Amino acid sequence: MTRLELTIAGRYLRSRRSSRLVSLITLIATGGVTVGVMALIVVMGVMNGLQTDLREKILVASPHLRITTYGEGLRLDDWQPVLEKVRQQQGVLAAAPFVLSEGLLTAGHDYAQGAGVLGIEPDTGAMSVTSWPRHFVRGDLSFPTTRDDVDGGVVLGRRLAERMSAFPGDTVTMVSPAGSRFNAALGTLIPKFWTFEVTGYFETGMYEYDNAYVVLPRPLAQRYAALGDAVTGLDVRPTDPRRAREVGPAIEETLGYPYRAIDWQTQNASLFSALQLEKLAMGLILLLIVIVAAFNIVSTLTMVVTDKTREIGILRAMGLPAASVRQVFVLQGAAIGLVGTILGTGLGLLVARLVDRRQLIALDPSVYFIDHLPVRVDPVDLAPIVVASVVVATIATVYPARQAAGLAPVEAIRYE
Repeated sequence: MTRLELTIAGRYLRSRRSSRLVSLITLIATGGVTVGVMALIVVMGVMNGLQTDLREKILVASPHLRITTYGEGLRLDDWQPVLEKVRQQQGVLAAAPFVLSEGLLTAGHDYAQGAGVLGIEPDTGAMSVTSWPRHFVRGDLSFPTTRDDVDGGVVLGRRLAERMSAFPGDTVTMVSPAGSRFNAALGTLIPKFWTFEVTGYFETGMYEYDNAYVVLPRPLAQRYAALGDAVTGLDVRPTDPRRAREVGPAIEETLGYPYRAIDWQTQNASLFSALQLEKLAMGLILLLIVIVAAFNIVSTLTMVVTDKTREIGILRAMGLPAASVRQVFVLQGAAIGLVGTILGTGLGLLVARLVDRRQLIALDPSVYFIDHLPVRVDPVDLAPIVVASVVVATIATVYPARQAAGLAPVEAIRYE
């Protein structure tokens, strides 16, 4: 390819009075590529944002790995030696016991609601197995109380606290499903009532957690759930979250039966598989926009061949090889695709940034788990979009380029 082919391709792309229609179609083809690339980048960014945001919010309370037992009544009795073994396992960064239970919560009025009760270590520090402690808006892991007539301190989800009108300093009552006693005189079970002081609230951005979870210190949660010295299981944080599926089986092999490890990917496999499939489907559908733009490139270059037939014939008669003629039209198509791709990439990144930073698209958190549409543009997705766009545009030049290169010089010069 020489400077001559570049010069001729540039002249054919520039607008002239005799070829304004061709130039208009060229702009339309470029616009089609721009819109297609922009749509692909924004939609892929939205799908990546949903996956990333959901993963981060799910992992607020759900650890990368959770160690429980088979058929042991959802309790782990000898958890201290097991915890030490897990912490010594290669690939494990942190581990801590947890207690998971449920209760019926009321705040001094007729309204009551079921709530998930999570017991965590009072002091996890920087090596916390989950990010939950970082989402405490009020209060901390010391659960400090100011009253003597309560069983301990509790932190509520912000939405739950607002709905129950229970704020720091107020008391709430919870009915525990464990610890009920049978009263022979009444012939029924008498539930165990617990009174807690609200010492703070948390806000994760995940509707399910903020709306229906309360957090207790692990020793208090053990008493609440009537577990004695046992816990529900162990939360584990691997050095690399993506290797959770490798670390889990290694821990199972070390501990042996009846211990089992459940990683976050397995727990939420159906959700993330659905998102990945939707991302693939949306990408293929939107790629059709670029393919439609490629047909516009074909029609544009075909019209250029028709419009420049006599000029092509003169160039061929002057000794320009057929291969050079072919390169001229390939360059034109590649230029249209490249310019459209650059513009589409720039606009796509701009729109994605605006939608994400300004939270332009609000969502119902009770339905979608999150309150706005997040956008995360991944370079791994961006590169294939750019390459595919340029390749499709270049492939679209094959037919018109061969048509131009196949013109006979004499017939082309005589063309009216």
